Amino acid sequence: MPEIATATPQMLRRFNAATVLGAIRSSNAVTVSELMDATGLTRATTISVCEDLMARGWIRELEKDSDTYQKGRPARRFELDESAGCVLGIDVGVLKTTVVVADLRGKTVGRASQPFRAREIEAEERIRVISQTALIALEAAGVAPDTVLAVTVGLAAPVGRDGNILVSQPFWSLFDVGLKKALHDLHGWAVMLENDANLAALGECWRGAGSGVQDLAVLLAGERFGAGLVESGRLLHGSRGGAGEMAYLDMVDGVGSADGLAALARLWAAEALAGKSKTTLRTAVPAGHEVTAQHVFAAAAQGDKVALGILDRLSDRLARVVSTVAILLNPELVVIGGAVADSASVLLEPAARKLAAYTATPPRLAASPLGDAIVGIGAVRHALDHVEKNSLDLVLRRA
Repeated sequence: MPEIATATPQMLRRFNAATVLGAIRSSNAVTVSELMDATGLTRATTISVCEDLMARGWIRELEKDSDTYQKGRPARRFELDESAGCVLGIDVGVLKTTVVVADLRGKTVGRASQPFRAREIEAEERIRVISQTALIALEAAGVAPDTVLAVTVGLAAPVGRDGNILVSQPFWSLFDVGLKKALHDLHGWAVMLENDANLAALGECWRGAGSGVQDLAVLLAGERFGAGLVESGRLLHGSRGGAGEMAYLDMVDGVGSADGLAALARLWAAEALAGKSKTTLRTAVPAGHEVTAQHVFAAAAQGDKVALGILDRLSDRLARVVSTVAILLNPELVVIGGAVADSASVLLEPAARKLAAYTATPPRLAASPLGDAIVGIGAVRHALDHVEKNSLDLVLRRA
């Protein structure tokens, strides 16, 4: 039989500190009694943890409210010192990187985005752009680099539980550039890597359409389909980080590839323009420019028949992709996320009708309200989780 680990006093201290800090972070100001109700800890343990967190600079005690009559001693109240440090959420795409700086409540206080010079560049150049973007975001936030407590980076590649990238396809090698070590060496930051769709799922559960939902999938559906999967409130990774990878769509009849909605809209529109179809897309696309998904959605909104036909094909593709997820995992909700989410909202109703014909247990469909910030928001949540779990080990350095 496997050996069962016994909780040590140090493990209990860490767990209690993380539990109390999480409860205080999610509230404006809380009393000891409220913390006891939220955490299940005893009064003595709660007070001890709060005093420890105060001594370390994570929380502060508020002055007693002398204007409110209360029999006996006034209740002690605590609040998070959200300026005690910050976290970074970094979204690394193929063509650009975006960095979000957030305080310890998860509020965005700075943001920056920069393009990469080209799709395929040397690792050193990619690292340099990401590092510079992070420093620009920190400057915009008005905080010093040495106040960063944790950094989470979202990548369009499978990442295992050990934080390492699984490189088995040429596309994924674009992200295997040694970023974790490089950012630590440059700035001393604790850096964690995670799959971008997994982070999208965390972000959606935290601040999006998935709030309160225990079983859901978040599809990043722009250039390529990728899924972040949550089952019974837990993010699924798989044995080597491959859960949610959708390369299998190459083998699905009626789908044939993992190309996302934006990529397919461009492809099918270009095919229509190469033929003799009568469409307003011919005049909507500036000379010398390529047709985009935005052109297609805009033309469809004006009633263009070719564009409407493309949207019908897109809704069918979406329904087929969602049905594969529904058959395997049976989620309650599937959220379409990423930059394409706003445009894709018009596909949800026709996709839902078609989905009912493809699976006996169709999930609800929703478009994410988080837009292209979804991965960065999830990265911030991931970094905050790390900070709370390791609060007893982190040293706060105020700006």
